[in-house]
Amino acid sequence: MGKMLRRGTVLLSVCGALAAVPEPAFAHEKWFVPDPGSYPTDWAFVLRPVTLGLILAVVAVTVVWRVVAVRYLPVPELRFLARVGDLVPYVPRLLAIHLGISLLAAAVSGHFLTHDLDVSDVGFGPVMLLVEGALGVWFITGVRLQAAAILLALFGPVALLVTGPVGLLSAMDLLGVAVFLAFVPPSDAAFGRVEPDALALRRGLLALRIGAGGALITLAFAEKLANPALARETLRLFPQLDVFRLVGIDLPVDTFVAVAGATELLFGLLVISGALPQVAVLVAGIPFNATLLLFGQTELLGHLPVYGVFLTLIVYGSNRRTAGLVRWLPDPRRRTGRGTARTDSDAPGPRAESSATGLATHGPER
Repeated sequence: MGKMLRRGTVLLSVCGALAAVPEPAFAHEKWFVPDPGSYPTDWAFVLRPVTLGLILAVVAVTVVWRVVAVRYLPVPELRFLARVGDLVPYVPRLLAIHLGISLLAAAVSGHFLTHDLDVSDVGFGPVMLLVEGALGVWFITGVRLQAAAILLALFGPVALLVTGPVGLLSAMDLLGVAVFLAFVPPSDAAFGRVEPDALALRRGLLALRIGAGGALITLAFAEKLANPALARETLRLFPQLDVFRLVGIDLPVDTFVAVAGATELLFGLLVISGALPQVAVLVAGIPFNATLLLFGQTELLGHLPVYGVFLTLIVYGSNRRTAGLVRWLPDPRRRTGRGTARTDSDAPGPRAESSATGLATHGPER
């Protein structure tokens, strides 16, 4: 009883601390600022004491977040969301629909993968858009999607090399979804119902987290921390984004930019960590949904893959059989019998057990 009380106290403290801090609403600045390419990168802003201090604090919070989750909190951490976990068999199908609609909308508007990558000036841009649109329709249909996922995972990076590394990194969320669906594609059963193998699921979830988290980290630097001029212009055009003013806090513009960038960086790192996925998704959903009131359908369609990732994490994180797989990370310290380093253990954890569906439940990592 005492141990459960301590766990509950820690979890309530984490949730309360996160809820008490005003979260700056952020959007993709490049979608709404005219001529976003005219704003130069300024890495000196990252090295300012305030910015650098916030970045280091975010990294520290992520480490503490993971340690507390693994050592002290139950899995799942929010038991009242248990019914959400009933959607586990249908998640790949739902995620594919999110991805397909996003791809189709981007192709129709002349953008590749993300709404800030206009390929109208690229020689074979029409071919890229045609392939993108066809893949979007394919993902929506839900028919034999493993091939579509592999094709997107291969075609996307090659095509994005034309737009540069920042474009490639900013589209990591979609590519992460594609890799996940390559590991865990929906079946031909009703509504794409699938009961994935534990090994495939944890690898797919790792790819999904790295993709979504990597995209958020890229945008934190590309549109805020390393490009403050673009962030300042966004705030000038849309002063409603400064949520601190709504609660009576008057921050200097550059301080707000640093806080907003650090917040986006924090969400990216928390997604990659996989720890406390239910809490992380509920908290991250606040600023992501807040911007919909200001930017409407462009923001909604652009963020569909992120919403799909959040749905995936909270559903798998709410199911007792899959919650432990959400936070799985390769452990290079584990060794095989021959002494070679293992980055992906195929053996079940010490508290693993097989469920009726054949999905193994792994105990907490230590």
